[in-house]
Amino acid sequence: MRPVIVDIYAAAAHSGIKPGTLRQRLRRGTLTRHGYDRHGRALVDLTELTTGPSNDQHSAAA
Repeated sequence: MRPVIVDIYAAAAHSGIKPGTLRQRLRRGTLTRHGYDRHGRALVDLTELTTGPSNDQHSAAA
């Protein structure tokens, strides 16, 4: 599957995950950073968000 590289705000709009949560995941290393756009926004792979663990799995483990 080819990567779909978008900024975190587009990723948030598509996935429903808040931009702050995506920034936190970038900081913790659970989401891969693919550089920055010309406005300084972090770029992420949209397919990584859709194939990653869902919130249901995290809440079930708690």
